Amino acid sequence: MKRTLLCLLAAALLLTALAGCGAPGGEAPKRTFPADAAVSYLGPAGTYTESAARRFFGDGALYQPRATVPDAIADLASGAADYAVIPQENTLGGAVVAYVDALIAARSVSVAGEIILPISQTLMALPGATVEGIRTVYSHTQGLVQSAAWRAQHMPLAAAEEAASTAAAAQKVAESGDLTLAAVAAPGAAALYGLEVLAEDVQITDTNKTRFYVLTTEAPARSGGEHAVFLAGCEAGRLDDIIVALHRAGFELAALHDRPAGTALGDYNYVIEVCVPGGIAEKQLRAVEQEEALRFLGCFDVLE
Repeated sequence: MKRTLLCLLAAALLLTALAGCGAPGGEAPKRTFPADAAVSYLGPAGTYTESAARRFFGDGALYQPRATVPDAIADLASGAADYAVIPQENTLGGAVVAYVDALIAARSVSVAGEIILPISQTLMALPGATVEGIRTVYSHTQGLVQSAAWRAQHMPLAAAEEAASTAAAAQKVAESGDLTLAAVAAPGAAALYGLEVLAEDVQITDTNKTRFYVLTTEAPARSGGEHAVFLAGCEAGRLDDIIVALHRAGFELAALHDRPAGTALGDYNYVIEVCVPGGIAEKQLRAVEQEEALRFLGCFDVLE
């Protein structure tokens, strides 16, 4: 069974690569969104999540930084936000598991859109600091993972400390007054928090990107995009049946993340993103609705 599953996943991924699902770079999403929408995101100001949100919604939206991703999602339930933007996956760091868990736990939300943002990690510190003098580097877990190889080569004696976000790391360094502290954050955070850039592009590859989801409490859209997201909660042995059902309906696998269900060994929650070049049809969704383990979260296009 394991061999069958691996073969199916490999074939689906190959089909996705050949078909090139997703909106061409720079095109706006087909679905329209309110110009004055209230958008909550992982803050403080200056995070990559804010950059993704602004790229998606433009300058007219009301942007609301929140301390955590669950806080941003909670704004949807309370009516304090129309949308929430959350990270899901990075080229180098893989799935952002805490945020994948937050999506799985949010029973009343749907996915209205996706942004794929290039990530250029920057090392920054107070004016007068030097790379050689840095003893502690702060960043989000993903920022630390993405810059690990660069830091090991250029500042092997510096310790790494996790922050709630890359911007929170920059803010902490700015408020510390300590020339031995640095942050790995988005380039714009340096000017925002009065820091000096010590090194640019400290990630290990120029192809570094992060996938962000746009969440809403609106009913999941059943058309209007090439991508869709499903949640599946089942034993690991059932996953191959679900993948086969999706494949037979014409879906191609775009991303797959698993998280322990917390109920029994071998039980998992899966976030399954699929795509169909040219757009997802209603009949394809109906074809997989009989799969009891699946929960449909919405159709959308990808802004890249």
